[in-house]
Amino acid sequence: MRFRTVFENAPLGQKIITSDLTIRQANQAVVDMLGCASVEDLVGHKIMEFAHPDHRADWQDLQTRLWEHKLPAFTLETCMVRKDGSSFWCQIHSVLFPDEDGELGYTILEDISERKSLEAKLKRVYDAQETILQLATHDLKGPIAHIELLTDLLLREVASRSGEAPPPPEMVHYLSLIQASCAHAHVLLRDVLYVGDLDENGLQKRPTDLHAYLTEQLDLHRLSAQEKGITLTLDLAPKPIQARLHPEKFGRVLDNLLHNALKFTPAGGTVTVGLREHEGKARLTVRDTGIGIPSKLHNNLFDKFNPTRRAGLHGEVTTGLGLFIAKQIVELHGGAIWLESREKEGTTFFIELA
Repeated sequence: MRFRTVFENAPLGQKIITSDLTIRQANQAVVDMLGCASVEDLVGHKIMEFAHPDHRADWQDLQTRLWEHKLPAFTLETCMVRKDGSSFWCQIHSVLFPDEDGELGYTILEDISERKSLEAKLKRVYDAQETILQLATHDLKGPIAHIELLTDLLLREVASRSGEAPPPPEMVHYLSLIQASCAHAHVLLRDVLYVGDLDENGLQKRPTDLHAYLTEQLDLHRLSAQEKGITLTLDLAPKPIQARLHPEKFGRVLDNLLHNALKFTPAGGTVTVGLREHEGKARLTVRDTGIGIPSKLHNNLFDKFNPTRRAGLHGEVTTGLGLFIAKQIVELHGGAIWLESREKEGTTFFIELA
């Protein structure tokens, strides 16, 4: 008796359905939600009569999960149609329970149309902002390149005046600052455009010999390591290991990790790229003997425009996008990335690929 009172007066829609999705019982909230005149308009009817044509498969999935796969509970979001033909979004929670006539489904319905509408608006705003950012970023590349070119020409002009009075030191200094700022802006614009280009559909992966691939990738960083007095080594597994990669995009992951390792490792230190097989998966490591990362910064390292970003030991600037980009690319490859680090004890980044 108590259950019937709760069932009939609950503010959320509640109904009981059979294994063929026929409605056995329903409360007034379901009646109102579906725009019916009374409970009698629902009892004996199949829920499919109120399913949106594009979402009938949702109910078939619920039927399979509960009665065939014997899941004790199942939740889904689907679109339903009222008696007057209008549609609305609904969240469904179903629980399987035994009855003398067989197993029945106890289902709670919640109208989430307002939430779905808000989500759609937010997505439109986000997409518009992303589009504006991408367009602005692309259009800014030209003017910055012109400023950089003009600054370079001015510096050359200053250097060519050997027989004349030397220019004020401040002039050369300011021109150098402009040049450095332009270079930094180029890096930022490149990273922002790259984020906008990260798309799983355009990620064409192919089987790649990781031994040869890593050897080639490290060669690109050896000169930079040598200039900073850092030893760059490769520690490969005894047997060849393959993985499906988009070589160019995955190369960006290694570029970012190696750039960071070299940036935060003092002269005389070592950066080691390792490759092993772990539980049937390829596991790559980038280990350095640098200054390490404080534990309080770990949680935000992979965030977009990471607010905890730090300048390198040699004053190298960062956009705060490098590790965010690395994480996105690794996940697009179906992999995972994480780190272990302690201050003054170095850092190790791990990448695991299926």
